[in-house]
Amino acid sequence: MQIEAPKFLDRTGYMPFINLNYTFQQLREGFSKSRRRLGEERYQQLSQMSDQMRALFAADPDDKTGETTKGREMIYEMERILRSVPRKS
Repeated sequence: MQIEAPKFLDRTGYMPFINLNYTFQQLREGFSKSRRRLGEERYQQLSQMSDQMRALFAADPDDKTGETTKGREMIYEMERILRSVPRKS
């Protein structure tokens, strides 16, 4: 996600359907599929963060106002939350 932010466009031409909406739809779908394992509190937190990140990236599509930087920082925060989930043994 870091590399493709803020537009999330496919640069190869093989997947022209990939864009900001598609990327965040897939992210939310992944959280939904992992909801039970994440726990309700983490799931809600990650879902809200996803919505905020999407809004930040949409507000700064040319990476000029600093909103994209805030969105990228949220990616690291999400990663920290995801790493706190106990792994299956």
